[in-house]
Amino acid sequence: MNIFKKATVIAACVIISIVINSTTSFAAVYKVAPNDSLYKISVLFRTPITTIKSDNNLTSDQIYPGQQIYVAAQEYTTKSGDTLYLIAKRYGISLNSLRIANNKWDDKLLPGQVLILPGVKPTTGSGTVIPYTTEEVNLLARLITAEANTESYDAMVAVGAVVVNRVQSPDWPNSITSVINQVINGYYQFTPVKNGYINNPPSDQGLKAAWACLYGSDPSKEAMFYFDDSSTNQWLWSKTVTARIDSMVFVK
Repeated sequence: MNIFKKATVIAACVIISIVINSTTSFAAVYKVAPNDSLYKISVLFRTPITTIKSDNNLTSDQIYPGQQIYVAAQEYTTKSGDTLYLIAKRYGISLNSLRIANNKWDDKLLPGQVLILPGVKPTTGSGTVIPYTTEEVNLLARLITAEANTESYDAMVAVGAVVVNRVQSPDWPNSITSVINQVINGYYQFTPVKNGYINNPPSDQGLKAAWACLYGSDPSKEAMFYFDDSSTNQWLWSKTVTARIDSMVFVK
């Protein structure tokens, strides 16, 4: 994680960890398997093909193995004693569909694993909160990965959420691209843009976090900045702390 020493070069946001076993997700990312088709995916997730294409800005029906497709589905974080069979039964889905959605063909589960629940719609939130393009989703995911890939998933969502918060605010640029690439008085708002790390490919978790932010996940409570808790910048510490996660402090 980068530590910004000046107010004009500090950017990020936060998400408060929700320590529960079943977690509502505004977005899940499904990895296309060999011989998949949009039709098969639409049946699996009980979502119209037109919706999948729209959500992913797809202009054709062509997809390829390994491609990451956003689907509106709830997720489940496993706990001790869970089995795939019990999870499937609890949520009224077939064991086979649970396996397909997660490419999970053995029965080994560890506490803390996150599974997509195919056909189980998120219980809160509907639609993205800001406009985006396919390129901007990737850009946001790359920023998240560069800033917080060694932090927890909550922190990764936090980084993306601050970008969304800024896009929504009249005090900042009104698009993902312009917020991330903004330079004020010679200072980059996000260090990965300056050092080039943002050009590295996003991780799966980074992409997942990006979609979560776009679909309204913001436990940061509208934070506009973040900094490392070792910072001695008094201007930052004088701001209202909205949340703390890992070694990151979020303020507005």
